[in-house]
Amino acid sequence: MSNTLSTLVQQCRHQEEIRKSRFLAIAAPVASAEQAMSFLREVAEPTATHNCWAYRIGQAYRFNDDGEPGGTAGRPILQAIDGQQMDRVAVVVTRWYGGIKLGAGGLVRAYGGTAAECLRRAERVPIVATARLQLHCDFTELALLKVRLKELQAEVEHEAFDTDGVELQLCLPDNQVAEAQRRISDISRGRISAKRLD
Repeated sequence: MSNTLSTLVQQCRHQEEIRKSRFLAIAAPVASAEQAMSFLREVAEPTATHNCWAYRIGQAYRFNDDGEPGGTAGRPILQAIDGQQMDRVAVVVTRWYGGIKLGAGGLVRAYGGTAAECLRRAERVPIVATARLQLHCDFTELALLKVRLKELQAEVEHEAFDTDGVELQLCLPDNQVAEAQRRISDISRGRISAKRLD
């Protein structure tokens, strides 16, 4: 897989009819396994013959054939996600059986193809790798640090005041960490070093 993974901007759907069976793929961005499972429950169609699905969130993934022969539905959907270089995505492909058996190869093509086409047409956004930094600064440096780090897209996730100053936890794009650490050192004249948390 290349480093330029993307996820979906919003939920999307794509429908195909393949030898009288109707296949509907619905894909959505998800941030956790719980979110993925909740999306699957939400869009699964009780009147359909099968609701097959897969999701990938980083190294975590799951798939399910929902009664189709093993390996003919869930895995091809997961391969469609990976093939489109997507992450943090769940896809459900619902099938209404039309009376013609597709065979194992036909099912793999139908489920994988419908999922891939749905993802291909979807609006996507690149996933930016992030990192977390922690530091302690004086009250006098706080405002300037916040301004200079915001220029690097650093967000303050946690701020705790004590008698000596402020404990900050920041989240920022991974590719800005070295520059952030340099700025923190410059502003504090080398007194503060930001510790990486992940």
